[in-house]
Amino acid sequence: MEFRWEVLNNHDSRTINEYADQLNSSPVLARILLNRGIANIETARRFLKPELSHLHDPFLLAGMQDAVERIAAAITNKEKILIYGDYDVDGTTATSMLLLFFRNLGQDVGFYIPDRLLEGYGLSEKGMVFAKENGLDLIITVDCGITAVDEVKLANEFGIDVIICDHHQPAQDLPPAMAILNPKREDCTYPFKELAGVGVAFKLLQALQRHLALDESTVMRFLGLVSIGSSADIVPLVDENRVIVKHGLQSLSEPKSIGLEALIDSSGLSDREIGTGQVVFVLAPRINAVGRMGDAGRAVRLLTSDNKQQAKNIATILESENRRRKSIDEETFSQAFEIIESDFNPGEESFFVLHKQGWHPGVIGIVASRLVEKFYRPTLMIATDEKGLGRGSARSIAGFNIYEALKECEDLMVNFGGHKYAAGLTIEIENIPLLREKLSQIAAKQLTDDMLKPKLSIDSEIRFHEIDGQLIKLINRMAPFGPQNMRPLFLSKGLHVVGTPSVVGRNHLKLKVRQDGVIMDAIGFDLGEKIYRISPGEQDVEMVYIIDENEYKGRKTIQLRVKDLR
Repeated sequence: MEFRWEVLNNHDSRTINEYADQLNSSPVLARILLNRGIANIETARRFLKPELSHLHDPFLLAGMQDAVERIAAAITNKEKILIYGDYDVDGTTATSMLLLFFRNLGQDVGFYIPDRLLEGYGLSEKGMVFAKENGLDLIITVDCGITAVDEVKLANEFGIDVIICDHHQPAQDLPPAMAILNPKREDCTYPFKELAGVGVAFKLLQALQRHLALDESTVMRFLGLVSIGSSADIVPLVDENRVIVKHGLQSLSEPKSIGLEALIDSSGLSDREIGTGQVVFVLAPRINAVGRMGDAGRAVRLLTSDNKQQAKNIATILESENRRRKSIDEETFSQAFEIIESDFNPGEESFFVLHKQGWHPGVIGIVASRLVEKFYRPTLMIATDEKGLGRGSARSIAGFNIYEALKECEDLMVNFGGHKYAAGLTIEIENIPLLREKLSQIAAKQLTDDMLKPKLSIDSEIRFHEIDGQLIKLINRMAPFGPQNMRPLFLSKGLHVVGTPSVVGRNHLKLKVRQDGVIMDAIGFDLGEKIYRISPGEQDVEMVYIIDENEYKGRKTIQLRVKDLR
């Protein structure tokens, strides 16, 4: 894949040096912060040292007062509460957190997560009937419910109140719930709109803690779960999300939860520092796997377990399901790749819509993401069945709002929902060709040639002699890294290749480069095909990279993680 290189250079050297002096830091860090819009000292200090005191008042969320008063009444009257969650990591961590909170209060509480394959996403008629048959008085949804107008009406007919905690885009008509907590509501003035579903649920617990005059620790003990759900849902790691994830990840070094401890241990992360990368690529896939492959309730039972042996057993099941999920992923990706090669021209088409009977609905979202990484085109994958229905997962690229694109095609689908960059839908098979045609037309109008070529936003051009342990410490102060706060990208020019570059492992480019007498190890993951660009002794290489630390047998060394070179 060809990248556009853009070196961010929004400030002159005098401004950068003055800012560095004020920060008592290096010009490199000052330049990065300024380029990212962190332009005054107080903002920089809050960014570099996020504190729990920076969290916003939960009662600023529209509907919060109604929500806590209804829940407080349920607690007083000993009513039966049902937590209704989504089957992904965001939903299962939120469900687990509310279950633990209410159980600690001695409340009668249960949970319901719809079967991904049989019920699909969100509130279902089956779930409402389950609530009625089990004598539930109150349903609290997490990470779902904002578009469930008919299902909430049905719950009301059954005499069940509903409180919705969601972060997905609301439709024009809101469900007739007792309270709706969603910072994306048009009438909600909450100062931060990008909370994950588990983040919205956490704000509910913060408000309940204040309303019920509980100790703050009753809520803050759940920050580890909130950080996992937020990181896994790929929300922007700025503002309140940054505070939550920063402190939540720190708490994972000594998890107070038996279930979390079992998960971390089975994942091979015990005694290791856990960052957003470990959550996204190690912990989250294991939690997600059980929901993708079957019963997501197993993840909730793990995260809420108070029995070490039970937690260990469930963690083992998560490992097994994740291995099975990987195998199906690979097969599905291979089939999708063949369809693109035979039916599409990536150089001319702006949107891929793929469908096939037999694809597992639980993995098509992952595969769609991989295809976006491979071809950099918005991609919709649809798993069809014998009954004439298809379930789809869509993933997008920067600058193209997949939710709004689907909204323009609303008449072609049974239902849909999602975010700017990820969405899900149900569609009748006969409408798939029309949907493909319309989405292609929308994409062709909106996406320019530049937008279809991924951009590397380079934070700073530096020389190798500037790279040392002190710079790494400064960069690490910018963590946690994620959307809108990615790990800084650097550019170095005039590099001399030392020795012979090689392709190792699964298509990884490995090489040594020298500049100003300083030699650096570098590795480009999945960049083996770019070895043709460099030869032994090459004298004038330009390279974009991340500065990383490689730990082997307890010894840390600086390593450059290559993103592109020429």
